Amino acid sequence: MTKILPKDFIFGGATAAYQAEGATKADGKGPVAWDKYLEESYWYTAEPASDFYNRYPVDLKLAEEYGVNGIRISIAWSRIFPTGKDEVNLKGVEYYHKLFAECQKRGVEAFVTLHHFDTPETLHSNGDFLNRENIEHFVAYAAYCFEEFPEVNYWTTFNEIGPIGDGQYLVGKFPPGIQYDLAKVFQSHHNMMVSHARAVKLYKDKGYKGEIGIVHALPTKYPHDPENPNDIRAAELEDIIHNKFILDATYLGHYSEQTIEGVNHILEINGGELDFREEDFDVLEAAKDLNDFLGINYYMSDWMQAFDGETEIIHNGTGEKGSSKYQIKGVGRRQAPTNIPKTDWDWIIYPQGLYDQIMRIKKDYPNYNKIYITENGLGYKDEFVDDTVYDDARIDYVKKHLEIISDAITDGANVKGYFIWSLMDVFSWSNGYEKRYGLFYVDFETQERYPKKSAHWYKEVAETQVIQ
Repeated sequence: MTKILPKDFIFGGATAAYQAEGATKADGKGPVAWDKYLEESYWYTAEPASDFYNRYPVDLKLAEEYGVNGIRISIAWSRIFPTGKDEVNLKGVEYYHKLFAECQKRGVEAFVTLHHFDTPETLHSNGDFLNRENIEHFVAYAAYCFEEFPEVNYWTTFNEIGPIGDGQYLVGKFPPGIQYDLAKVFQSHHNMMVSHARAVKLYKDKGYKGEIGIVHALPTKYPHDPENPNDIRAAELEDIIHNKFILDATYLGHYSEQTIEGVNHILEINGGELDFREEDFDVLEAAKDLNDFLGINYYMSDWMQAFDGETEIIHNGTGEKGSSKYQIKGVGRRQAPTNIPKTDWDWIIYPQGLYDQIMRIKKDYPNYNKIYITENGLGYKDEFVDDTVYDDARIDYVKKHLEIISDAITDGANVKGYFIWSLMDVFSWSNGYEKRYGLFYVDFETQERYPKKSAHWYKEVAETQVIQ
């Protein structure tokens, strides 16, 4: 059966400043922790990435030509405030004005994120969001941007609070590279959610005309054996770490009894204490109904088995299939059914998980207002042939997720758009340049762009609203 999407549905492409811009030291940009961390820990850097800093007119022209009418862009905080606070870098401000003007010229709506994994190094080395002083600095930066860029209609405070805490303090694949510290994960989540709530409240109090929300990565969690109460518990605890804790903070203004019980259980086994304050919950409560939209980033689901052995997590950053491992003491271990397909990076391909997550939001957090799928796509070892990539697997992946979104809309969920990750190939954090997602192939040596087969397919879907 042919499935369709609404006439006003946004067909977007997603990017992020550090992954696309390059120009990491250009025109007064201050350092971020990733600059040094990549030099010390990996065999690649984010220079020049996709050179979006210079080539954004090329990418936005391609967006216009291929039916992409929305783009996720992030502002690099350290381009505006090189040390995260105090002195403003006017060259950075000018750059973003020019970028947003080009978006308007091309008829591509800019959805602008304030923080996409790139806290300025001076603040990151001072504890990042574990340090409550940095809440103040983030809110001041947000306030500056809201005032300076009235041409922006859609603001996102943070991209993926969950994976930030996970990458920095659990898996250890993000700077500062700390592993297995669950208390830091929860404290980072909490403090960033307080920062989000304060920025949203400020935006609404000032009466700005645009919309504001947050983007959460929401991997759906299932029990490996749905009849086994221990596996059910493992899935619930894993869901609290990655989803429920931040969703409660966003839409309830507090943590539910079930969430707090789970957090206490996890910390009892793994150690650590949390600093939650009364004023934190005052601001979470004040902001819980003010979010205009929720962005959902969805790539995978996980199946959980009960597990009481020692914590061990191995991150697959090379695309060597089957090399990852994930088990947390007293929480569970990931063990997917053998019939479920995976990418070379062990990311599970399960479109139904997106439907289940959307409907869970609709049921449990009815004040969500509206949803954009702000990231979804297939990381792939693209084979460049005849000046293109015949990426049928990517087309199939996106098609199945769009069909699921159509089903969710039919079943009453308010989903208003989809942003493929990524518009063009970009630098992929701990996965370097091997893992490509773009509609447009980037030759990272020449910086030439080439439309992939998926770009032509996406254009047709965007122009007809028909998924085929």
